[in-house]
Amino acid sequence: MMQIDRLYEAVAEKGPVCVGLDTDISYLPEGFADSALTAGENIVRYNRALIDATQGVAGCYKVQIAYYEALGLDGLRAYRDTLRILAEKNLVAIADIKRGDIAKTAEMYAKAHMDGEFEADFVTLAPYMGLDSLTPYTKYMQEKGKGVFVLCRTSNAGAKDFEYEKLADGRHVYDLVGDKVSEMGRAYMGAHGYSSMGLVIGGTHIEEAKEIRAKYRDSFFLIPGYGAQGGKAEDIAQYLWKGNGGTVNSSRGILLAYKKQPGVAFDEAAYNECVDMKGAIADACAKL
Repeated sequence: MMQIDRLYEAVAEKGPVCVGLDTDISYLPEGFADSALTAGENIVRYNRALIDATQGVAGCYKVQIAYYEALGLDGLRAYRDTLRILAEKNLVAIADIKRGDIAKTAEMYAKAHMDGEFEADFVTLAPYMGLDSLTPYTKYMQEKGKGVFVLCRTSNAGAKDFEYEKLADGRHVYDLVGDKVSEMGRAYMGAHGYSSMGLVIGGTHIEEAKEIRAKYRDSFFLIPGYGAQGGKAEDIAQYLWKGNGGTVNSSRGILLAYKKQPGVAFDEAAYNECVDMKGAIADACAKL
């Protein structure tokens, strides 16, 4: 099965919440870490507990590699082991690696993250060196059903430095990216009408939300920005299509939910946050 179909079906069954496992060692509750274990091993323990608690109410999981690279080899082992937990549980895993190189280098990135020890179902990519920075990944899309999410219009304030710049024909740079990736992605369509080449569309800028959703009907969206970055359910809902067609990431909001729920265990607090997030988005979608 193509991973984009697995993701669509997971969202249909469990909702659009994407749990961001951007786990810093400082996020672990006081007293949780075992002094006999490394930082990476303790992070894996924490991730496993969160995954166990939330797997029934999360459509997928996103693992941001930078948090693991920062710990060196210990962290990379934790990254690998976290992806293995997700694979063993048959949960959809997005590797947030944001690679953007070309030629043999891109081939090696694709091999590293779509096969072998760091294998994930999806990866995030930066397209600004051109479409040939994406083509090395298509082999794995064809042969293994993998998927990619390409940075298009992101959630950070700096998105307006480049992505919002106007072209001679009146389009924004993000329109150019979305148009070209959408066109390229038509060769990799899943059974539910979405391409294996999805788009990263930030949920914090809502002015053109309806236009973007209508324009890229065949593109599944990875939507960052909910919660800690300021994205609200009523904003996010505009990027979904009947509650699907996208997955909404929250990282710190879920990882640190226990800090806003005094007396509640961290894994239970994460579950509660996912349920609340899922409900809020569903309510907002119902009002559209």
